Amino acid sequence: MADRFDISQRKKDHIALCAGDNVGFREKTTLLHQVQLVHNALPEMHADDVDSSVKLLGKTLTAPVVISAMTGGTEEAAKINQELAQVADELGLAIGLGSQRAMFERPETAWTFKVREQAPNVLLFGNLGLVQARQMTSAQIEDLCGDVGADALCVHLNPAMEIVQPGGDRDFSGGLDVFRRLVAELSVPVIAKETGCGLSRAVGEQLVAAGVRHVDVSGAGGTSWVAVEAHRAVTPEAKALAEELWDWGIPTGASVLQLQGLGLQIIATGGLRRGSDVARAVALGATAGGLAAPVLKAHRAGGIDGARTFLQQVIATVRSLMLLTGSRTVAELQQAERILGPELDRWRA
Repeated sequence: MADRFDISQRKKDHIALCAGDNVGFREKTTLLHQVQLVHNALPEMHADDVDSSVKLLGKTLTAPVVISAMTGGTEEAAKINQELAQVADELGLAIGLGSQRAMFERPETAWTFKVREQAPNVLLFGNLGLVQARQMTSAQIEDLCGDVGADALCVHLNPAMEIVQPGGDRDFSGGLDVFRRLVAELSVPVIAKETGCGLSRAVGEQLVAAGVRHVDVSGAGGTSWVAVEAHRAVTPEAKALAEELWDWGIPTGASVLQLQGLGLQIIATGGLRRGSDVARAVALGATAGGLAAPVLKAHRAGGIDGARTFLQQVIATVRSLMLLTGSRTVAELQQAERILGPELDRWRA
């Protein structure tokens, strides 16, 4: 039987499970379907006049699209990271690495996170769990970022996932102090990132007070990482807890709404499946939308060409919806006329 406590085995499990169909939220959705963009029949521009570029963390993307953090630490993960980073570089998008905890604890796996040879210009996010960051010095974390050439560091928050994970963390204290330290001491920007359960306004206010200016909401409605760990549970008690918490979290659209007006640059991830989801998230106020599972599935089905074709379609859809809402720029899309459904609207801060 595979060792469920081994980091490499956990990464292999995560790839296999996330490429499947039984780790999604059962009843909860992203609520992005409750964002109705209002059609503009007189956009008064040529389709080529649409400028979908956006500035994110100091770099300009050709479209507000991020390939969200997925994996690292195994040979299969290396291939996924390198090929998706290559596509992101070609298309002018951003990409996030999976948790670099494996890289820190097992330096021999560092090569699986390195993508700069394939993607010299891509906007690249490093990734480390908050609990691991608390246990490391800023110099050690700076080295992790430098080793992969990261332009920013995602510090991920995942208490719901950890409490059901075999061997998962239990002490989540001191998190705000970690953010204060890293914002002050790292040479790259820090992104506070959830992992499928969303960020509330109260947490957003705490992060702003700690100096954080960039967040990835990673809300509920897509892959449930509690569900992923439900499949990996090693005791009946852990399995039962994971089943009960399967649908826990703040929907992605609701999380974006909750964080409005706090001065944060928002990346919307968690359940985005297509370009229309990205456009709706931006219309709610996000700077960019991120996709993970659908990109992974496209890569599994068609390799690097499959991932490229999928992401080209995402970009084309975003640009088309910009035209159809009369939005010449991403900033105009953020202000485009929209109608919110009642379930989403009640989350408005």
